[in-house]
Amino acid sequence: MAKVGIFFGTDTGNTRKVAKAIATKLGDAADKPVNINKVSVDDLLAYDVLIVGSPTYGEGELPGMSAGHDNESWEEFLPTLVGADFSGKTVAIYGLGDQEGYPGNFVDAVGFLYDAFADAGATIVGMTSSEGYTFKKSKALLGDQFVGLALDEDNQKELSEGRLSAWLDSISSAWA
Repeated sequence: MAKVGIFFGTDTGNTRKVAKAIATKLGDAADKPVNINKVSVDDLLAYDVLIVGSPTYGEGELPGMSAGHDNESWEEFLPTLVGADFSGKTVAIYGLGDQEGYPGNFVDAVGFLYDAFADAGATIVGMTSSEGYTFKKSKALLGDQFVGLALDEDNQKELSEGRLSAWLDSISSAWA
């Protein structure tokens, strides 16, 4: 069984909370979640299966220094993936966004992570339906599917637990 690495970027702590919930649900199959600002590309490459998460800030921004955060995050990390070889690695992506406050760029960070890891050769798993959301646009869409799990803790928090459990069930074969 492949050990799952869980990596997240956060500023307010919500994405970390989801990472911890994922780790709890996966039990011994996963290592403890780690903030992306504490690792290198080599740390990620040590895993065959990765679950990565990010919030989307403001007008579709990744968390990081230019978004006004105190610490580096995905904004600074993603450029380090250029030239890395993630072929043979499986990556699942989750993201947090606010579909009512920012309907024009809901969970765009998921799309940015998807592009970066796909460009690095990773196999991306965990696409989810966009039904049940009320956003207008998202860079996380491929057709009518999100390229990962979209969570809205601001407006649909009551749906997050069920969405997370269903998503984990759908990707569990990646580490079984």
